Amino acid sequence: MSAPARGGVLELNDVVKHYHGSAGDVIRAVDGVSLAVGPGEIVALHGPSGSGKSTLLMLAAALLAPDAGTVRFEGRDLGALSAGEAADYQRRRIGFVYQSFHLMAGVPAVENAAIKLLADHMPLKLARRAATEWLERVGLGARLNHTPDKLSGGERQRVAIARALVNEPRLILADEPTGSLDTKRGGEVLQLLADVAREQQAGVLLVTHDQQAAAIADRVCTLRDGRLLVGPAAAPDAAAAAASGPPRQAWG
Repeated sequence: MSAPARGGVLELNDVVKHYHGSAGDVIRAVDGVSLAVGPGEIVALHGPSGSGKSTLLMLAAALLAPDAGTVRFEGRDLGALSAGEAADYQRRRIGFVYQSFHLMAGVPAVENAAIKLLADHMPLKLARRAATEWLERVGLGARLNHTPDKLSGGERQRVAIARALVNEPRLILADEPTGSLDTKRGGEVLQLLADVAREQQAGVLLVTHDQQAAAIADRVCTLRDGRLLVGPAAAPDAAAAAASGPPRQAWG
């Protein structure tokens, strides 16, 4: 486990989240994880399917509450937030890139990207202007008025990324943000996340199997069976890691 640094954007301290399986067994999704993400820092999280990576993101987004331990954003305990405060946190302070996009059907890309601003009562004209700038940054300036059914999977992914960044979040949580993109577009998106982290001093927690992520990450961590291993900003090939068994000492 990594000891959380004081003053981080995101701090997890001995966080536990278990589920009960259909056979009555206990699934250790997150099992005593401590991790901190500082301002302007990018932490990449690797691990096999089912290792707890998405659960960790959901805890950081206050979409799940830990069974034990604390999750703090800029020093504030997320577990102590009311439902309304949690909604404000999700709308104003973080950007979440979901693996499955979560775009609204029949709604143009520009308004899908602007949804958090509109939910926060920003006038439509201003919200569309802000969303347009982010869609242009992800290469979709010519697709502003296309609905999700008129966009490719990669284009829908980029709309979701623009939506996550449009509120200039202090914390960016990204679940496989390049999963639907080719190598070139994936590299561009990762570089955009790096640029945003530096420009806005936002923390980034990135779940990815993309080997390009190592080039932008300040740290790479591995989650196995709900437990965190930490290492330098370099990631082993996922297939090779699975075949080689436990991570090398450099990852410990």
